[in-house]
Amino acid sequence: MKYQSTITGLGELALDFAADNLLILFNENAPAELAEISVLHTIEEVSGDIRVGDVIIFSKQEYRVTAVGEEANKTFRQMGHCTFKFTGKEDVELPGHIELQGNGMPKVKIGDLLIIK
Repeated sequence: MKYQSTITGLGELALDFAADNLLILFNENAPAELAEISVLHTIEEVSGDIRVGDVIIFSKQEYRVTAVGEEANKTFRQMGHCTFKFTGKEDVELPGHIELQGNGMPKVKIGDLLIIK
């Protein structure tokens, strides 16, 4: 397992990005203006880079990583930040995006686990 944390907050606007198949993540130390649009999670140690083929689990919903932006691992290690995009594409639009393939958007709620393996 590369990472495991707990979802601790949902910004007021965090789920508004679902129409665009996006979830923006930050750890709990996110500034208020970023927390407002983000899914917040506990700060935990990252034991390896996120790579194509890895599995991301929100609660019990599994998604396969299909593309990783060039800045995504750096910002995830520094701030728990990345943008998960649930379109399954094999390339990313922005350097902080991670593309995921699975069964629709996850139904994220406080207390859920975020697991990367």
